[in-house]
Amino acid sequence: MEKVTWKPGTMLYPLPAVMVSCGAQPDEYNIVTVAWTGIINTDPPMCYISLRKSRHSHGIISKNRDFVINLTTRELAFATDWCGVKSGRDFDKFKEMKLHSAKADKVKAPMIAESPVNLECVVTEIKELGTHDMFLAEIVAVHGDKKYLDAETGAFNLAKARPIAYAHGKYYVLGDFVRKFGFSVRKKKKGKAKKRPGKK
Repeated sequence: MEKVTWKPGTMLYPLPAVMVSCGAQPDEYNIVTVAWTGIINTDPPMCYISLRKSRHSHGIISKNRDFVINLTTRELAFATDWCGVKSGRDFDKFKEMKLHSAKADKVKAPMIAESPVNLECVVTEIKELGTHDMFLAEIVAVHGDKKYLDAETGAFNLAKARPIAYAHGKYYVLGDFVRKFGFSVRKKKKGKAKKRPGKK
């Protein structure tokens, strides 16, 4: 198999495209779009976001030590992109994108009401890495939109929200379901042998 070699770079794709909301009061509320984010621990549940120092949200989160990760959807794609290229120094992003702030349970930062899933996060450490600072955070509360709950099973079906991901400068709607985790080692259930016609 022939490969092409490039210089070292950030070619780890796809990534979640999320809107991170921050601010302690309405006149400080802001939204920044982040693709460099992920889960880093289970117990306690922890995640991270990486931001350049020049971003307006960097100072807000550094001061208040909390933020909310809001998952995004096909319907939110325009707002997701716009909040990533415009600065909160110049715009009220909630107002410009007609998004609604919702009060969080555990943190000062607001949630984005239109997002299907909101993760409240408390910063535990800020690591300076070079071009970006990594904000390590504990997830202290999670909220899901009730309209994506299955009425019979109670399971949350995020696929119905058509979540989006980011890959090398482009957004993609997540597509077809393949299989559940662990399917490669799951034992097949043995079914009962069918009776042949005419046999009792």
